[in-house]
Amino acid sequence: MNVELASLVGRARIHAALGDPARLAIVDALTLGDASPGEIAHTLDMPTNLVAHHVKVLTDAGLVVRGRSEGDRRRTYLRLQPAALAALTPPPLADVGRVVFVCTHNSARSQLAAALWRRRTNGDAASAGTKPAPRVHPRAVAVAHRHHLDLDPTGTAHVNDLVREDDLVIAVCDNAHEELTGPVRPRLHWSVPDPVRIDTDEAFEAAYADLADRVDRLAPTTTLRGTR
Repeated sequence: MNVELASLVGRARIHAALGDPARLAIVDALTLGDASPGEIAHTLDMPTNLVAHHVKVLTDAGLVVRGRSEGDRRRTYLRLQPAALAALTPPPLADVGRVVFVCTHNSARSQLAAALWRRRTNGDAASAGTKPAPRVHPRAVAVAHRHHLDLDPTGTAHVNDLVREDDLVIAVCDNAHEELTGPVRPRLHWSVPDPVRIDTDEAFEAAYADLADRVDRLAPTTTLRGTR
């Protein structure tokens, strides 16, 4: 079994262990402090034999460990293993250098995404288009100004002129994701609706909010080159 498959099997086992409401309640009870099985049974109003069954499942999944009391040596305490919960998240993207966001015209979504990434991570970011417009859309410039992002109104580029081999390329529109099947191929795809189609401030605000949420979710799972 390779490392990636073993990780998936382990994560699936943890998810299965947490799939029972009683076991999830036990994990919740142990989140802030340790407890004996008897204390868990009392707190959750659960029969002790049922607690024992659920604790065994949680222990087998690596979520809970037992330890002997230093006082009454006959008593055991249960302790949550935070690392097991942390393992539920997908593996991080490691050694990321420059992130390049790509859309069709490089006039709105990709521009906003790159600016958001730079602000969120202080990392290197750029944007490009498969059919770049001559300038950034005025509403994109306006929404960036409202949220204190810096955009160059004339700073558009073609993917072939900008993307390097070691870039992390993220397509922020469906067209770019589907068109880029050659050497420049997106590693990630964010299906963000095109605000230019509607061309209202509300549509651009919605695109900004969508991109900001996605950047905030990706950034903590990314190890930037030179920061380890």
